[in-house]
Amino acid sequence: MASTPTREVARRVFAREFNDATYTFKESDDERAPVYVLLPTGQRANRIFVVGTLTETEDVGEDSEYWQGRVVDPNGDTFFTYAGQYQPDAASMLRELEPPAYVAVVGKPRTYETDEGEVNVSVRPESINEVGDSERDRWVVETAERTIERIQAFEGDDTADEYVEMAHEQYDLPVENYKRMVEDALESLEGEQAEASAD
Repeated sequence: MASTPTREVARRVFAREFNDATYTFKESDDERAPVYVLLPTGQRANRIFVVGTLTETEDVGEDSEYWQGRVVDPNGDTFFTYAGQYQPDAASMLRELEPPAYVAVVGKPRTYETDEGEVNVSVRPESINEVGDSERDRWVVETAERTIERIQAFEGDDTADEYVEMAHEQYDLPVENYKRMVEDALESLEGEQAEASAD
């Protein structure tokens, strides 16, 4: 019986950590091997799952439609998504949605080196769906939990975990930044809920 390739788990990550994930690698020399970004908290990601506010969309294509979407997480940090002819469903969502709108995006991380040598990180969406407040709030809580788990593994200096080791080697970023990011995200949620109950 042929084994069907399983799709990679879509990792939940906040935009600040995602945008810091500039190191990519493959696990094998096979040209079809998946490309992973290494999250600074020590986990590989071939797919990510994000929910945030779509604040603007723009057709940045020259010869054909190529849509850029800005999706902002609760901390005000931005995921950039790009969809063109090879992602027709995602491109049509970016064309049709009226910002601001809460959206859930599942996609693949992509890195791009600028002429100045900076690495920009973006999402190539597999799917984009409009969602409501409750889905967005649940994503914030679950992403905070996943991030804390990664930080704990990273700080535990688990030498058996090759991705934690790799993150220690590749990044010189204080993990404190991501702890604050998680706290800020959860506080923003509490603030919104307090405002909603006051209305």
